[in-house]
Amino acid sequence: QVQLVESGGGLVQAGGSLRLSCAASGRTFSNYAMGWFRQAPGKEREFVAAISWSGDNRYIARSVKGRITASKDNAKNTVYLQMSSLKPEDTAVYYCAAAIMGHGFPPDNALYSYWGQGTQVTVSS
Repeated sequence: QVQLVESGGGLVQAGGSLRLSCAASGRTFSNYAMGWFRQAPGKEREFVAAISWSGDNRYIARSVKGRITASKDNAKNTVYLQMSSLKPEDTAVYYCAAAIMGHGFPPDNALYSYWGQGTQVTVSS
């Protein structure tokens, strides 16, 4: 059974930092890309970042570029989303997801077949 479990969310003041973790289990992810998405209340889900399981490919959405990085730890089967200079508009539930790698990177959003339960990030002004 595939499981993606996010952690690390919380309440932080504007300008602060958080590191989200996503622990993956239940299958081999060597040919998968791991994505991060977020959804704020009343808004559509938004792609944030992606990293291939090999770590060779990384992509950060333009809206957060310069403030967010994606990384992974193979030994721990865990991917991370490091967020800094947080703004109130970063407030959302953050999800990690897994998609089989195809011809392009990052994978099309529709290809993410496994999802975590999400972790809440709240940035106060």
